[in-house]
Amino acid sequence: MTNAHEDEDPSDLRLAWGLTGAREAVAAGARSVVVVDVLSFSTTLSVAVDLGVTVLPHGYEGSAAFALRHGATLARSRHHASPGETSLSPVSVRQSASVRRLVLPSPNGSTICHAVGGQAQVAAGCLRNATAVGRWLADQPGTGVVVAAGEHWPDGTLRPALEDLLGAGAVLTAALTAGPMRRPDADASAAMAAYHDALPRLGTRLRSLASSRELAEMGYAADVEVALELDGSDLVPVLRGEAFVAR
Repeated sequence: MTNAHEDEDPSDLRLAWGLTGAREAVAAGARSVVVVDVLSFSTTLSVAVDLGVTVLPHGYEGSAAFALRHGATLARSRHHASPGETSLSPVSVRQSASVRRLVLPSPNGSTICHAVGGQAQVAAGCLRNATAVGRWLADQPGTGVVVAAGEHWPDGTLRPALEDLLGAGAVLTAALTAGPMRRPDADASAAMAAYHDALPRLGTRLRSLASSRELAEMGYAADVEVALELDGSDLVPVLRGEAFVAR
C-alpha cells in the first residue's frame, strides 16, 4: 500500500506486493523495481539468462501472438506443456538447448514486469541470484522497491506467498549490505527478518510451503530444488525494452 505520508517517509528501500503494489510504487516515484516470483518466473528467468537466452515477459493473454511477432519460442504453462516442451518450469528451460529467444508468460511475476517496464528500471530477483540483484539495486539512484509477486486466489485477489517474501528478504538484505546508506521501510525490514529466520533451514522451509507442495504433486518437485540454488548465479536479469538481458 502507498504510504499516505510518502513525502515524510525517509526510507528509500521498500517492499511492495503484487501488480497493484508495483504500479503504486512506480506512481509514487520509485526509480528501480525488482520483481521476485520464486516459484517460478524469476527462477526460470534466471536459469534462462545463465544460458544466454533472451527472455521477453508477458501475461498469458495475447502471449502467442506476441511470441510470433518477436520470432520467439512461447513457454507453455506447466498444465499444458507436453513432454520435452519448454514451459514455466526452470528444469524444462535447462533441457531446451535450442531455444535462444523465449516469451515467458506468467500471471504474476512476468505480468508485473511487462506492466511496469519502461516506467522504471526493472530487474528480476530470486534466491538463486539474490546477492547479485541486491547489489544492483543498491547501485541504483533514488527509491528502490522489491515487489513480492505473490499468487492469486480463485477470485483473482492477491494471495501472499511466503516464498516470495523470503526471496524479497534475501534481495533486500544484499542491497542493504552493499549500500549501508539505504534506509529500509518497515515492510522491507520485516521481509529481511523473515529471511534471516528461515535461512538456517531454508530448504526445509521452502519445501513445506503450499506452492512447493502443489508443484511436487504435479510432478515438478525438481523445480523447487532449482529455486533453492541460493546465489547460484551472479547475473542480473535487467529489462531493456521488451526483453531481459544479463547484467
